Amino acid sequence: MVRSEHRRGMSLTGWSFASSCACASRVFGVRASVGSGRGATRRIRKVAALGASAALTLLPLWTPLTPAAWATDPTPSASPSPKREVTATPSPSATAVPKTSATPSQGASTTNGDDVRQREYWLKEYGITSLWSQATGKGVTVAVIDTGVDGTHPDLEGNVLRGYDASGVGSEDGWKGLGAEPMHGTEVASLIAGHGHDTRGYSAIAGQPGKPTGVIGVAPDAKILPISLNMGTTGGKSIDEQIPAAVRYAVDNGAQIINMSIGSNKTSWPQSWDEAFAYAEQKGVLIVAAAGNRGSGLTQVGAPATIPGVLTVGGIDRKKAVAEGSSTQGISIAVVAPSTDMIAAAPGNGYMIWSGSSAAAPLVTGVAALLKQKYPKESAAQLAQRLIASADDAGATGRDPLYGYGIFNPQDAMALAAPAVTANPLGSISEWIAVHRKQQVSDPTPSDAAPVHEEGESIVKAAAPDARRPPEDRGWLPPVILAALVLWLTIITAGSVHRLHRMHVSAGQATRMARAAAHHPGSHRGTRRTSR
Repeated sequence: MVRSEHRRGMSLTGWSFASSCACASRVFGVRASVGSGRGATRRIRKVAALGASAALTLLPLWTPLTPAAWATDPTPSASPSPKREVTATPSPSATAVPKTSATPSQGASTTNGDDVRQREYWLKEYGITSLWSQATGKGVTVAVIDTGVDGTHPDLEGNVLRGYDASGVGSEDGWKGLGAEPMHGTEVASLIAGHGHDTRGYSAIAGQPGKPTGVIGVAPDAKILPISLNMGTTGGKSIDEQIPAAVRYAVDNGAQIINMSIGSNKTSWPQSWDEAFAYAEQKGVLIVAAAGNRGSGLTQVGAPATIPGVLTVGGIDRKKAVAEGSSTQGISIAVVAPSTDMIAAAPGNGYMIWSGSSAAAPLVTGVAALLKQKYPKESAAQLAQRLIASADDAGATGRDPLYGYGIFNPQDAMALAAPAVTANPLGSISEWIAVHRKQQVSDPTPSDAAPVHEEGESIVKAAAPDARRPPEDRGWLPPVILAALVLWLTIITAGSVHRLHRMHVSAGQATRMARAAAHHPGSHRGTRRTSR
């Protein structure tokens, strides 16, 4: 079933992404001039998004944003509208809100970025801006396994590598948006490694890398390796094939961290995923996944966020309370991060406001990229330990199914001493496989498979032996055996007859003596003596 996300801008239907699913949403397609040579005009155009139900989905929540608020008001918007399930039928977008000029309005601040930048409340509230003096993600490659990433967006241009399409229906480099929410992957990528863009009239922001306008990600100098999946629509490979292929490609092509803002309504996963996730674990790649959203009808975390060793991220609102609509619950949740009123880049030089755990996961992924640059020799297990050990406990004491270990704390994660761990504190998929898959018998090797020998082994083909008659089958032995058997039987029979004859003779003699005694009784009496 599909999870829904909220997006602000135009009316938009969608499906569930790791941050949530698309419900009612509005997209602001802003065509901005990047630099003074192209003029300073922006316009916002309508965009339609698809919605569909799918077992494996993207997880964001979308909310309508009024034109006036979008254009001028940098404060948080009202609470999201109720979520609903959506169909695969595209819905027409709402009326676009034109921006007459890319230059700042009279009286607006030009030292804190445009209205897009000012909406990124998590940068300052969670101390991310203070970390950029230590690390910006430079030299770190993050794989975004999602619906494809638009590498031409001004806020991402130069930070998106040529990737891979695991679906069989997208572009070879993973840049084409696919599925029911083709914009989702671009949004996720921008929260990780957006660097903003230049706009006439805006000055560089003190203490911030990148450009002063548009979206800046948590790790603005990291590189994005896009791997596109097709979810929520027909065609191409099954998701059971796409996921393991995507994970393997990410590992084999230099990704140190993988972001998966996708999820399902099942806690279990196909056996076909086992080897790929175990491969990532063996190669020391950290996988971050979104928990999913109650707003899309889910009641618990679903795969891949339930796989041992995966760092699962739930969502919280501006008050740091679990976002009821944009985060689900489960014992696999590691940390929680902001997930409501999130602004992100969208394909076609646009921006969207969304809510859901799909938006929370890339924030944690971005912090992991900063940590990887700062501590390049630390393992995936150590990075995971930093993130969970530094989290601010919330909810029930200790780890709980709503907040996990707590609310992520980027500053403390960066400041911790090197964790003395060797095993991933979130578990091991390899160990899980050894325990839970051990009773399953592998498929037999086909009978026509070519034989495999040890290296250097030589096998000499020997001639077939000559057919010879065995000694016991040479003609003279059977008669001898038969004669011996006959002789033995003859002896036994003769002995038995002789014995019976003797018994018969003895019995006849006894009978004759008894008869003689009966005819002459006196011959057996003794002489009587008379005494005087």
